[in-house]
Amino acid sequence: MQNEIRALNFNHLRYFWAVAHEGSLTGAAARLNLSQSALSVQIQKLEHQIGHSLFERVGRRLVLTEAGQIALDYADTVFQAGQELLTTLGERASDRRQTLRVGAQTTLSRNFQLEFLRPLVGRADVELVVRSGNTKDLFQQLDAHALDVVLTNTAAPPDARSLLRNHLLAEQPVSLVGRPLGTKQRFRFPDDLSQHALLLPSQDSEIRVAFDRLLEIAQLRPTILAEVDDMAMLRLLARERDGITLVPPIVVRDELKTGILVEHQRIPEVTERFYAVVKKRRFPNRLVAHLLGRPTADQV
Repeated sequence: MQNEIRALNFNHLRYFWAVAHEGSLTGAAARLNLSQSALSVQIQKLEHQIGHSLFERVGRRLVLTEAGQIALDYADTVFQAGQELLTTLGERASDRRQTLRVGAQTTLSRNFQLEFLRPLVGRADVELVVRSGNTKDLFQQLDAHALDVVLTNTAAPPDARSLLRNHLLAEQPVSLVGRPLGTKQRFRFPDDLSQHALLLPSQDSEIRVAFDRLLEIAQLRPTILAEVDDMAMLRLLARERDGITLVPPIVVRDELKTGILVEHQRIPEVTERFYAVVKKRRFPNRLVAHLLGRPTADQV
């Protein structure tokens, strides 16, 4: 068995891997700069070596056999590990700079992002690459190793086959904030909502869903001044417009300190969770572990 493993031709395996992912000899041959006939011969040699057919032709398509699917799972693991090895050891081989590629949900609080990344900000030996986007695109980039970590307030969906792992970083309170009311009377929740227009996160936000549920229970339909899916814009509107804004206090931290805004009411039934989502890797980026505060943070 040991001799068979040593004799495995990894060039043949890579050719098979390319064909399996392209779904055709034509596409794989163009990608590898080989003729289709030469590529077909290499696949046949691998099939002869392992003793099983890897593809069957269905119309014009090549479809993996059961043995082919098993071989592809192993090939994915082999070449993924190889890429991680080159990336990780390549970074370690250089003592000059390390790179951390961070994906950040577009609507995520900028203050929270900065707090998470603060230990690395300004370090001469670290290059930070931060990309914003929606969670679906960011998770795809994370899965493809284009990102090292994704910051989001939406956990990656549970999937037994997925290698994405959620690390709960914080659970922040959510409050109703606004300009000082100019009255000594204390804001009463939810009764006083009928007297003020609201600035709210968009309806696809988890905190908005929870808040709407409270309004339904109280049988209230307050005036909605604006619905915003970007926390940075919600912060600006809270500063510029009269009305009451539903927002995590960390988003308007500076405004609360200076008194531009005041916290009218904390809503204990509504919280926002912040996650760092990573992909389980054999060679994880050491900077991610540094930011998480321990080699393996609790998974949720």
